[in-house]
Amino acid sequence: MSSISRPHIYLLIVTLFLLIFVFVFSFELLIPKGKEYRILSVDMKKEIRKFRQYKDYSDTKLGIVQELQQKNRVIIEAFNYNFNPEKFQKQYKEYFSKLQISPKTELKNEKEFKVYEVNATSQINSPKSFYNFLDAVNKGDWIISVNFPIKFKRKEDGISSSFTMKVYKIDKKLALHGIKNNLLNN
Repeated sequence: MSSISRPHIYLLIVTLFLLIFVFVFSFELLIPKGKEYRILSVDMKKEIRKFRQYKDYSDTKLGIVQELQQKNRVIIEAFNYNFNPEKFQKQYKEYFSKLQISPKTELKNEKEFKVYEVNATSQINSPKSFYNFLDAVNKGDWIISVNFPIKFKRKEDGISSSFTMKVYKIDKKLALHGIKNNLLNN
């Protein structure tokens, strides 16, 4: 008989079995999955790079938006104010001898804004006071556009003027709808 003992033969058989198992496992599972892992790893790095580019772009745009919101905070808030004719008359009566505001009429909405038309008739001493009024309206509580023509008539006690104004107020439903449409189109 051979000089190899029985426990050594069992050990040799188990070792060969384990060696064959390791080779089969390596060539059937590890190597193919390793190739797949490398491909997925490269794809993941590309996606991470794209994500960082989009994140940088988003952060840049967010910074610009926040800066613009801060810079234009007064204007943005003015879009939320409801137009009050009595308050308007009180606020701007110093520019006129007499100021009369007709009730506001709602016009067709323009994009995200509710638009009201307001007719005003006034009595002024000089055209300069009317231009001062226009400057004050630009710094006021509402977003107002004074429509042309502005009619001036000379009267004995001064100048009579009549003009129409459009008052803009943001319509949150229309604004959200507009934002949603912009996002879907981009």
